[in-house]
Amino acid sequence: MKPKLSFLISGGGTGGHIFPAIAIGKALQASYPDAHIKFVGAKDKMEMQKVPEAGFDISGLWISGIDRKLSMRNFVFPFKLISSIFKSYGIIKKNKPDAVIGVGGFASGPLLFVANLLKIPTLVQEQNSYPGITNKLLASKANKICVAFDGMERFFAKDKIVITGNPIREQLLTCQKTNGQAKAHFELQDVPTILIIGGSLGARTINQAIEKNLNLLREQGVQILWQTGKSFTTTKEVYGKQTAFITEMDMAYKAADLVISRAGASSLSELSALGKACILVPSPNVTEDHQTKNAMALVSKNAAEIVKDANAEQDLIPTALNLMVNKTKLAELEKNILSLGRPNATDAIIKEIEKLIVD
Repeated sequence: MKPKLSFLISGGGTGGHIFPAIAIGKALQASYPDAHIKFVGAKDKMEMQKVPEAGFDISGLWISGIDRKLSMRNFVFPFKLISSIFKSYGIIKKNKPDAVIGVGGFASGPLLFVANLLKIPTLVQEQNSYPGITNKLLASKANKICVAFDGMERFFAKDKIVITGNPIREQLLTCQKTNGQAKAHFELQDVPTILIIGGSLGARTINQAIEKNLNLLREQGVQILWQTGKSFTTTKEVYGKQTAFITEMDMAYKAADLVISRAGASSLSELSALGKACILVPSPNVTEDHQTKNAMALVSKNAAEIVKDANAEQDLIPTALNLMVNKTKLAELEKNILSLGRPNATDAIIKEIEKLIVD
């Protein structure tokens, strides 16, 4: 019988960090039903809502990033960091983890920093082709670094790197609905459908491009399933369905004949594992333009199309409509992106965690 174990999982800020963290938590729970699993996030960030919804306990740290321009938030940062380090120490002492897992985001910094000081095994999971500052700082002391892209030895010690891919939500892989059934679930017609996902918080440029071209989409007989995020609404008539947030992403992907998405690592991992033809619109508002680097890793293998954020308003919908009528190209994109998928990424990460515990 497997012994009782304790794990701490930290990170968040966006769905791109939160959903992989939850996937790891659920996989650990399945492997070790008696294990104690606790999450650590940043106060007032979306993980404080999403993690409890997934059935896990979470503690929040008073932590945030540093602004690149002069601001009052930067003056407060040292106090937040010190506070979070002390709270992380208390969390670790109370929970006595056998391993601490960081998935990126501000909250993982203090927790893994303290875990490293206390000689507790740590694993960093880096989703992107260009790592964030938190993971860069933690990597030198981490025992293992799980990545999704080739060439990460540019940033991390080669002997610590394991290419596992990114964890994705299990329900995405197990959905048995057909394309038609999924469309009916969202009360959509059985006609060509584009799924538009700008990330968990929405994407203003993509939303504006869609809104401007709603009439064109209708004229071409193409309906949309449109996740706008909470900060965007439209008064125009939508051919299809518009919603702030889609909770049943397994059904949404099944309903889609084409996906328009940002190029966050988690989204790309899901699209690859499911073999979905896609047009990527990398966000320009990310560190080191890493979404463009993520996207080009697929585009270079003819596994996705790309439209620059600055060109989205004029190019995005024409590109999408051209693809929708080019069934050969759609099938080619689906085949190529599926070949890049790593649907067993979560299991591979769990094996690396288990190695740390044994060692």
